[in-house]
Amino acid sequence: MSEAKPDSKSFIKSNAGIATIAVLALAVLGVAFKFFGPKPAPALKEVTVDYAYYNPSSLVLKRFGWLEDALKSSGTEVKWVQSAGSNRALEYLSGGSVNFGSTAGLAALLSKANGNPIKAVYVYSRPEWTALAVSKDSKITSVEELRGKKVAATKGTDPYLFLLRSLQKHGVKKSEVEIVHLQHADGRAALEKGDVDAWAGLDPHLASSQLQAGSKLIYRNVAFNTYGFLNVNETFAKQHPEVVRTVIESYEKARKWILANPEEAAKIQSEEAKISIEVAKLQLGERTDFSNPVIGKEHIDALTEAAPILLAEELVKTGTDLNKVIAELIDSSFVQAIIK
Repeated sequence: MSEAKPDSKSFIKSNAGIATIAVLALAVLGVAFKFFGPKPAPALKEVTVDYAYYNPSSLVLKRFGWLEDALKSSGTEVKWVQSAGSNRALEYLSGGSVNFGSTAGLAALLSKANGNPIKAVYVYSRPEWTALAVSKDSKITSVEELRGKKVAATKGTDPYLFLLRSLQKHGVKKSEVEIVHLQHADGRAALEKGDVDAWAGLDPHLASSQLQAGSKLIYRNVAFNTYGFLNVNETFAKQHPEVVRTVIESYEKARKWILANPEEAAKIQSEEAKISIEVAKLQLGERTDFSNPVIGKEHIDALTEAAPILLAEELVKTGTDLNKVIAELIDSSFVQAIIK
């Protein structure tokens, strides 16, 4: 028997029917995905960024409007909010008042360990911005002599943690000193008026007190100064990664400009922070390193070394795995994608 040959017209008609069904199925899936699939983040109308006198790059960005220019095409406006210290920046991040906040590295770790959902994505500087200071007429010359004395510090900031580490290093118990919790500028005023015996200061207030009031530094340790971190809310970073990249790119523009224009950068620091040009030059020229913005192993190592003070002083819950928190805090992906 001879085999029956397929009818070409029937074959074409059959396949056309299958194709039609496939197209209809894809259309149905497309409609379903549109209504029930994940929704893209809505267009961002405003991004809120902090500026701080301890973060010179933020002052340059704010002055020149480079971030506004970079976001103009997307229709996103920029709102600037001042942070008086790491504690304020972290409060703003936690409460949603800012999307990006400038802090010290150890302060960011402390806040993250206590539940603040942040990622550290960029290093705006490596400063020596804190030290222990006494008034010009003080007879105190060492950390050990702070026993029984009043010391001003801003809780939750690098100077506060610097004070705790300094006391521990020199065998002085926290209970042996009276820590007076004041914001940085108020701590300077208290020292110069004689209301406290010492102060864990922060630039530019510290540099100003040295040059203008003759305050003396009794203990410095650049290794106890943790880096300047730019932090972002985790949810914001997931929803708007392109904005995070744009902010970091703008920060990079400011950093490179500062390195190329140190005199003009000091002038901006002087005008914005309302300090003398001499103070600004001391802060930027002698105490601030802008060379490495890429957050990574160097900063993980520094935080790992500093972290035990948080457990020793019961600033975090007993048993907190700080190495895990550090790994969750540091996110180098954004800056590595920008800086090859």
